[in-house]
Amino acid sequence: MNNIRVRFAPSPTGHLHLGGARTALFNWLFARHVGGKFILRIEDTDVARSSEASAKEIIDAMKFLGLNWDEGPEVGGDYGPYYQFERKDIYAKFIDKLLCEEKAYFCFCKAEELQARREEAQKKGVPFVYDRRCLALSKEKKDELRKNGQTPAIRFKIPSGETSFIDLIRGEIKFKNEDLDDFVILKSNDQIPTYNFAVVIDDITMKITHVLRGDDHISNTPRQILLYHALNAALPQFGHLPMILGSDHTRLSKRHGATAVDEYAEKGYLPDALINFLARLGWSFDEKQEIFSREELIEKFSLERIGKNAAVFNTEKLIWLNGEYIKNAPLPERTKLVIPFLQKAGLLAKNEDRTEFLQKIVEIVGDRLKLLGDIVPYTDFFFKDRIEYSEDILKVLEKSKNGLTIIPDTKDALLQLEPFNLETIEKTIRDISEKHNVKPKETIQALRIILTGKTVTPGLFETIFLLGKDITRKRIEAFSSAFPNQKTIDIQLHND
Repeated sequence: MNNIRVRFAPSPTGHLHLGGARTALFNWLFARHVGGKFILRIEDTDVARSSEASAKEIIDAMKFLGLNWDEGPEVGGDYGPYYQFERKDIYAKFIDKLLCEEKAYFCFCKAEELQARREEAQKKGVPFVYDRRCLALSKEKKDELRKNGQTPAIRFKIPSGETSFIDLIRGEIKFKNEDLDDFVILKSNDQIPTYNFAVVIDDITMKITHVLRGDDHISNTPRQILLYHALNAALPQFGHLPMILGSDHTRLSKRHGATAVDEYAEKGYLPDALINFLARLGWSFDEKQEIFSREELIEKFSLERIGKNAAVFNTEKLIWLNGEYIKNAPLPERTKLVIPFLQKAGLLAKNEDRTEFLQKIVEIVGDRLKLLGDIVPYTDFFFKDRIEYSEDILKVLEKSKNGLTIIPDTKDALLQLEPFNLETIEKTIRDISEKHNVKPKETIQALRIILTGKTVTPGLFETIFLLGKDITRKRIEAFSSAFPNQKTIDIQLHND
């Protein structure tokens, strides 16, 4: 089993999307489970759409997910290069072999001619199949066309009969060869191999034993198998993974929300949570266990447990799962994880060391963090010199008017507290409320809004303790100064 070699071969035409990440993960888990090799290959023969920037983004996303590869870019290996565009000389040898054995032929048909024939077939309601009109061209005619400036494409000659294979997930799949036209393997305009040809040559020369990919590639498989046969090469085993659907059971796309791995990283999803979630899209172990460590996934993963039906992407479940991973991380690790988000928001300087204070903040936030990025809206008031109050927040404050009227007395009582700790803070606020016959929740809500500018924060008593007496006093006094009529709840927004 340790001779098993699988690959993930993305095209660098954009970001690494969740579907591609799930494909990469299943290949990675399979290789790690059986002790095989996981290869990363960049399929960049689509010159018009491929870019180095996209290749880097994909590689960075793979690193973020922790899907390390045994061979490929930045790692090397015995079967490189691992960028298709650098393998053109390899492809040329196989093209020549097919031409010499008359298993491929030159095609001089122009793009506009082919389009006209496609449209004609569409009008007749029949599928377009290339009619092989260039197959019997004489050498003289080919030379004439070349002299006239026409550069031919090269087509693979489909044999008659039927092509079938045993899919590792779906069982036997059959195709009639007559439905597969002589497809182009080398394009005329740029003399670059097409996907179906390049991928076969790469998989042959890289000794790939198992091809695990999305089920949108099923229709490519018979063409690729025929190329293997034509080249007398051993077939890999094919397995086609079910697609991922959005909540409306249509193909997952931007309209369902973020689809790229780097977008999830920017929002504060943990790589282990994403790995756990993606593994459960199409693969099942039992009906009970939801959370798997990487080690458990590697141990338990098998192709037999991959389903045939499409998997439905559930954002709420992913958020819950991410929250569980954050919650279960040790406090020092959680603190380290949120620091980049505070820095990006401009709340914390990059060279600023406030580890002890930050740990206390993260601790009082507790289980509220579902995404690492949530740290900013939950706690930004700890880092700001000035609190701003939106109109909506002030409307909420009006509902706590009784609590608002006793804020001055509450402030004075808090300033006199010794010792100043969670117990004494809570007791003081409740005692003042009782003394003035005000519900404690009204006082708490009024204080929360005044001190933070928010209605949802970590616990108020913990917040006051971390802010300290001086900042608590300054914020209450700043609020009173900005809204002098606060006692009558005639609040107007302060204009600087």
